Amino acid sequence: MPHATRGPLARHGRLPRRRGWATAASVVASALAVVLVSGTSVAAIAGAQLASAPTTVKLSTDDQSTAQTADITAIKGGANILLIGSDTRVGQFDSADDVQGARNDVTMLIHISQDHQQLTAISFPRDLMVPIPACSNPETGTTYPAATSAQFNTALGNGGVSCVVDTVENLTGLSIPYAGLITFDGVIEMSNALGGVDVCVADPINDTYTGLHLTAGSHNLEGSDALAFLRTRHGVGDGSDLARISSQQVFLSALLRKVTSDGTLSNPITLYKLAGAALSNMTLSDGLAQTQTLVGLAGALRGMSTANMLFVQYPVADDPADRARVIVDQDAAHTLNVALQNDQKTSLSDSTTGRASEESPTAGSSATTAPATGSSGGSAAPSSGSSSASSSASGAATSAATPTSTPLPSSITGQSASEQTCSVGND
Repeated sequence: MPHATRGPLARHGRLPRRRGWATAASVVASALAVVLVSGTSVAAIAGAQLASAPTTVKLSTDDQSTAQTADITAIKGGANILLIGSDTRVGQFDSADDVQGARNDVTMLIHISQDHQQLTAISFPRDLMVPIPACSNPETGTTYPAATSAQFNTALGNGGVSCVVDTVENLTGLSIPYAGLITFDGVIEMSNALGGVDVCVADPINDTYTGLHLTAGSHNLEGSDALAFLRTRHGVGDGSDLARISSQQVFLSALLRKVTSDGTLSNPITLYKLAGAALSNMTLSDGLAQTQTLVGLAGALRGMSTANMLFVQYPVADDPADRARVIVDQDAAHTLNVALQNDQKTSLSDSTTGRASEESPTAGSSATTAPATGSSGGSAAPSSGSSSASSSASGAATSAATPTSTPLPSSITGQSASEQTCSVGND
């Protein structure tokens, strides 16, 4: 299992979470996560959508074999799904400047434990330098030779979804038989179907690149505003891709809390819209584009507490050859890889939330969350970013990490979906 050269630890500038927190064991995760946590009813709807829908792609022979023969709910060691957000704008909504080619702008590995008690979503920085195997582009037929060190987000352009899967498999030592790709339009339609997602902003965000301008406070984001929030890098933290990852975790956690706690799952119209928005804008691997697979996933995650849904950033260090790039933090990555390979329960009890996020000042409060505003305004003070703050806090308290959970190294940043956090702007 090849790894990049070890370097000094990256300077994260992270904000520590309060010890009182119960830290229990694109863009992408939102698209498939909504389908997964919504139970068999939405999975059945998703199955109907598959009949007319998505383009599918083939993964490597070994991955295809596993997907075709295994029951996703009973895979030994748990199930692994790679979710990819493409930054291509060709043919995309409201795009004045078509950018040729596609890069895996957001890449998340979803690991679902074999006992269906924990979900771990690992985000891989786009600027991470990693070995990339030889890949053939499925559209052009061009073959790209293996590289011992290349920027991670070039894998999609080299060989499509399968090449990204192969790259992550080499990096983590895991088998990944399922994958999905979503583009910008899917993010816009997903957020619209939900009626927006309430996110908390600790300090104002002003990003001229994406056109996102948010005051401190709680904001209901949907459509192009939700997309801009997920894409913004210059507007949060130190302007790095690592800052963007922690800000994305704020959004995705708020989304999962909304989907699982405020009646969304009992509304068949909303469920139909969500399934359609997700699947009509996704390219799925052959094994994932199966009704029985989606139904199995929905059943596996039904009832899982948001406290047991972990978002973590793959551990990295500064690249000594290029300060604008990062390399693998070998020691921390080895610990994470082994935990995933062995399907261990893990927790983030000693970690921090990331470069551009912090715990909400109202987290755990029983007070009613202040009304959310549109993207052009803000509340007087940051709120939890969830319309069900008290229920989320309660869920965190009652679903804390069990004694058998293995703490991940403190250098691995992240949060559980139950944690109410705020994005830290650059102003």
